[in-house]
Amino acid sequence: MSTAGTSEPASRADANTAEFIKQETVHREKWISLERITYKDPSGKVRTWEMVERTTKPQRVGVADAVAMVTILKRLLHYDCLILVRQFRPPLKCYTIEFPAGLIDNDEMPSEAAIRELKEETGYVGTVSSVSPVTAMDPGLSASTLNLVYMQIDGDEPFNQRPVSNPDEGEFIEVIQAPMHELLHKLNEYSNAGDFVDARVYTYAATLAQFQPQEGEEGTDLQKGLFRK
Repeated sequence: MSTAGTSEPASRADANTAEFIKQETVHREKWISLERITYKDPSGKVRTWEMVERTTKPQRVGVADAVAMVTILKRLLHYDCLILVRQFRPPLKCYTIEFPAGLIDNDEMPSEAAIRELKEETGYVGTVSSVSPVTAMDPGLSASTLNLVYMQIDGDEPFNQRPVSNPDEGEFIEVIQAPMHELLHKLNEYSNAGDFVDARVYTYAATLAQFQPQEGEEGTDLQKGLFRK
């Protein structure tokens, strides 16, 4: 069987594998630092790379810098909604549409951070369904990593009827309930209005749209969540 064009996981060092040599701090601030990486490329040439790293990064196996919550709000006789947040991001000089997210504290596991951050940013109390492995956020620019935490909110619980957020000082967050069956359309509306949509959110919505029944097709109402809890 041919394996041309495939790539096996890099599980061993050999002559054709890149090699990390050292990391040096160029400049450090409260939340991030500028680092210089020295490494050897697969041809044996020594190179350097500039990158950004969080100063708050937990030093534990299987725990990332931060969590982002893919959270579905479920209510009886309502469309299932994805909970998103809109906030101003200074690096982009505009508002963005993102999953609720936050940094993981040193004494927390990803699921604990997700429950805490969801409550702080949106006011909702959710339950964790699953947690992803550590994933890269922008590997060409930074060492930032992320655990995606999949959650559900029972919107019929009294404490989720009128949620009140409690964001950190300096955070100004608008909570969005985006119906799942029109998620991609809503994101395009925000984009057309001048907001930036986070790549993870847009990828999630575009993938979901590929598998959604079209109006009039069997299963459309079930997909919208009208007949299930």
